Amino acid sequence: MNLHRVTTALSVALGLACLWFGVNFLLAPEAAASGFGIPSWPQGEAAGYFAIKAVRDLANGAVVLTLLALGKRRPLAWVMLLLAIVPFGDAVAVLAHGGGYAAALGIHAATGLVVLLTAGLLFATSAREESRHPLVRMAV
Repeated sequence: MNLHRVTTALSVALGLACLWFGVNFLLAPEAAASGFGIPSWPQGEAAGYFAIKAVRDLANGAVVLTLLALGKRRPLAWVMLLLAIVPFGDAVAVLAHGGGYAAALGIHAATGLVVLLTAGLLFATSAREESRHPLVRMAV
């Protein structure tokens, strides 16, 4: 399996995971929240934050998969780089709100590292692809 395929597989997996988390937080928010890592969750009207997380995850997954489907690997690399903010921010939120290090580091920070790795691989593979493209060579 070459690096291009590995990078594509990682991108698809991350995009689908985002979609799954979004759907899960929409359809079964309490169950989805239990795996997030924060021990006490909002009640009543404050539980509306579950919908906010769901929409965020759905949008992130849709952007990743759309750019990949359009073959826009270089822009996807930039998007992945920026999206790494989300899981690292989630790790900080877990720790700041009484969650454990296992969830913060083992779930969220580890995901952030995978997103950064994927961004780096996308940059590496898209640079090679762009250098072979005749229009890019003409522009240089």
